[in-house]
Amino acid sequence: MDPPSLQRPPSRGPRTPGLRRIQPGLSKSCGGAFRSPRPSPKPGQADRASEDSLQLNIQKLKEKKDMLDKEISQLLSEGYSVDELEDHISQLHEYNDIKDAAQMLLGRLAVIRGVTTKELYPEFGLDMND
Repeated sequence: MDPPSLQRPPSRGPRTPGLRRIQPGLSKSCGGAFRSPRPSPKPGQADRASEDSLQLNIQKLKEKKDMLDKEISQLLSEGYSVDELEDHISQLHEYNDIKDAAQMLLGRLAVIRGVTTKELYPEFGLDMND
């Protein structure tokens, strides 16, 4: 057998620019443009359906806005303030960050000791539901 550098790829014959070869066994229709089995909507139908869909979405958004406005009014009437809620959310983020760090430390300690983190909870006075 010849070394790879001396081997030639098989000859395909002359190529004619602009023409495609059809593989044997395939019909000529396979090479054509894609046609969807679903008929295209008529020009007026597509616009009307799209407009109806948009109107429905607008109505749903207006209803959601009204519901949220009512919830905000109720919270304000109960004495909540935006500043208080923002402070509470900030504290929750800080709590979650600290809890995540503690979970990572417990995980590393469990690996070092060859136990599960669940087994470490009682040692540190932690509740499994916390």
